[in-house]
Formats: sequence, structure tokens, C-alpha cells
Amino acid sequence: MKRRFVVAALPFAPVLIRPARAAGFEDFIRTLESRARQEGIPGRIAGAALSGLRPNQDVIHYETHQPEFTLTWAQYSARVVTETRVTEGRAAFARHRELLERIRARFGVAAAPIVGIWGIETDFGHYQGDFNVIDALATLAWYKNSAYFSREAIAAMRIVSRGDIRLAELRGSWAGAMGQPQFMPSIYLSTAVSYSGHGQPNIWTSVPDTLASIANYMRKSHWRLGLPSSEPVLIPPHFDTALAGRDHTLPLARWQALGVHRLAPVRRLPATTPASLLLPDGPHGEAFLAFGNFRAIRSYNPSDLYALAVGELGRRILA
Repeated sequence: MKRRFVVAALPFAPVLIRPARAAGFEDFIRTLESRARQEGIPGRIAGAALSGLRPNQDVIHYETHQPEFTLTWAQYSARVVTETRVTEGRAAFARHRELLERIRARFGVAAAPIVGIWGIETDFGHYQGDFNVIDALATLAWYKNSAYFSREAIAAMRIVSRGDIRLAELRGSWAGAMGQPQFMPSIYLSTAVSYSGHGQPNIWTSVPDTLASIANYMRKSHWRLGLPSSEPVLIPPHFDTALAGRDHTLPLARWQALGVHRLAPVRRLPATTPASLLLPDGPHGEAFLAFGNFRAIRSYNPSDLYALAVGELGRRILA
């Protein structure tokens, strides 16, 4: 599943769009509106959502400058796993400890990945993005010639047509991700839960709905209780880096026999636990073991750096 998130704003110059492509955007919007109506979106909703849109040049810039894919691990982690975020995360965890324990019991997902995702996505709900969600999705659908983003734009209109949120309030990231967990519209429709029990899921202002919805997403992604997503390790000098990589797994005992050293405090894990060795900045940078739950976090955002940062932030908050 393709996912996009804002985790750090970057300064940029305006991106110029060729007039021919801008003209094509108008035709694209007419086609998108027609398709939305065919899929059951009321005409008044589709018309109001798409009327007067123009290619959003900020969105196009962010699409081509995503920090998860342009920064080193050292640069990325310094931006997203900050002391301020750790301190705020510990305060948020303290406020919602009992809620997170109830969510753990219901969904089988630990607090660490939930607060890690919540913190990196929106600073624990403080910054949810201020882009017009449908504008952003329509721009990406046109710019990338993407059926995926077209479907997401229609899903966003469906959320409005259901009465879950007003069109004017449907704000989010440059890629159309919404609310405190930064769900794409289709994920909201399939996965968000009303944990508080007040009608439709409210991932914009309800912390219980937000945290439970993240947990439900991770549950669907096969999160396993008792297993970390990743952990920092040390590797010996002259280690064979050909063994590194997310797709190469060995039992934990085998990694340790090769000289990979786990750092205290560590969770006791069976010697047969499959793991991969990640060297995001090469053999002279930090090293990590990634376990099965690493894939669950990557399903939220398909970036190794993102998944490592979620693990690191969650560990530090709960330390």
C-alpha cells in the first residue's frame, strides 16, 4: 500500500508547471467528477469538492522531496526523534497510559508503536497538516497519472458525503493523509474505529479514536505482542555487510554468533527469532536488528527510515 506523510517541512522554491499540463488538469478534474458521481458521490459534494481546483505546486514539490527517501538515517533521525518529541511523548504516554493498556488488551498492540507513530505523524495530534485534502489528492492523481490517488480523492468525497466531517474541515498533509494518525481516506473508511463510541470515528479531535485506530491498523498488519520492531546493535569490525538488508533473515542466535551484539537493556527473545540486519548509513553508521514487527510498521509507511524512527521514538518514550 502506497503511503505518504509529512514528517519535516523543507524550504523550497515554487515549481513551475508547463501550461499544457495545467490545461490537461481541467480535463482530468471533469473526468474525476464524472467518475465520483458514477460511484455514488452526490453531485453537490463532488461539485463543491472539485470546483475551481488548480494544480497545487506545493504538493508537487513535496512529492519529489520526501525526507524519508532523500536524507541519511543520521539526518532523518535527528529531525524526527528529537529530545522535545521524546519529552512530549512521555507526557502524552503518562496522560493516556490506562487508555493505551485497554487498547493493548483489545487490539493486541503495544503502546510503543502507537505512540511512536502518533508522535512522528502529527506530534501527538498537534500538527495535522493544513492542505485541502481533495485538492492534494487530485493534484497527485493528475501529476502522477495515478489511479491510486484518484481512488483516494473519491474516498475523501465519500467521507464528506457520509457526514463524518465537513468539506471545509477536511485538511491534512500534502499527500492527502488526514487526522492525528494521518490515515489516507480509504484507510479511514476501512480501519478507523470509534473507540469512544460517539458515532463515526473521529481521528481529528478524539485521542481514544486516534490511538485505537492506529492499533487497529497495526493489528491488521499482523503486529505481534512481545516482539520489538527493531533494536540498535553493534557489529564487529570487518563485518560482512553482504549479510545486511531487510530481505535477508537469520535466526537471532546466528546473528549473535556472527558477532552482532545486542545492547542492554534488551527484551528476551527466543534464539530462533528471525531478524534482519539493517545498516541504513552503511557499515560505519548505526546498526539495527529488524524483526517481524518491522514489516507491520513499514506497511504504515514504506520507508526503512520511518520504521526505524518509530521504533526508536517508541523505545525512548517508554524507557
